Amino acid sequence: MSRIGNRILTIPAGVEVNVEGNKITTKGPKGTLEFNFRKDSVDVKVEGTEISVSRKNDLKETKQLHGTTNSVINNMLIGVSEGFKRELEINGVGYRFQLSGNKLSVFAGYSHQVDLQIPAGIKVEMPDKSTTELVISGYDKQAVSEFASNVRKIRKPEPYKGKGIKFKEEHIRRKEGKKAA
Repeated sequence: MSRIGNRILTIPAGVEVNVEGNKITTKGPKGTLEFNFRKDSVDVKVEGTEISVSRKNDLKETKQLHGTTNSVINNMLIGVSEGFKRELEINGVGYRFQLSGNKLSVFAGYSHQVDLQIPAGIKVEMPDKSTTELVISGYDKQAVSEFASNVRKIRKPEPYKGKGIKFKEEHIRRKEGKKAA
């Protein structure tokens, strides 16, 4: 029995939800999101300010889709009302971020800078004019997390000196280096 699939979702104030066929659309102050769910496996009902997701049978795939659909709809509701944010920081001598228009340049110890195009719907900023911290925000959780992951992939943190790009809340397990004889 899926606990996540059975939870009742409440629609936040200022958010509009429409279900047409197998497509659910959420519209709020931050933006608009759409999701196509499997109509043959899952049923979505909007009653007043509550959304309920129920499954049509007890097949394994249907049980998996039940919880997934509920989670995606919950993320859509949070995204269009509050938004999502991921914070990154870069550690290392000469390592830094640089923003110029719709382009993010990362200097991470390579012989060249790595340039990334910032996707539409994502806002990237550096707090307090710090070149070592980056805040990625937006209303689509999947897009924000994917872009943050792509930035982190440029230079993953290494366990000996801690150099690289990491999420702010991430803890890097440090290893001891070689012992001198």
